[in-house]
Amino acid sequence: MADEKDRFGEKIRDSEKAREDQWARQRDAELLEKIRQKGLTAMHCPRCGKGLVDKVQDGVHILACPQNEGAWIEASALEGLLKK
Repeated sequence: MADEKDRFGEKIRDSEKAREDQWARQRDAELLEKIRQKGLTAMHCPRCGKGLVDKVQDGVHILACPQNEGAWIEASALEGLLKK
């Protein structure tokens, strides 16, 4: 009987730990998304100093200078373009 109680207690602790881990992963993902969004809006063109704007060009997300001084693209998106 005591063995069953111990196993039941372990299952409850494992379940609580799994829920805590899931909550932490979700919270981390939310925080990372906020940081990423802040970083995207805070970037400035190195040539003219104006804030970069989000654009989608030919299905690819880019950050572009509003004065057409250039565009910046994430490495993963660039690799995808090169593969096409």
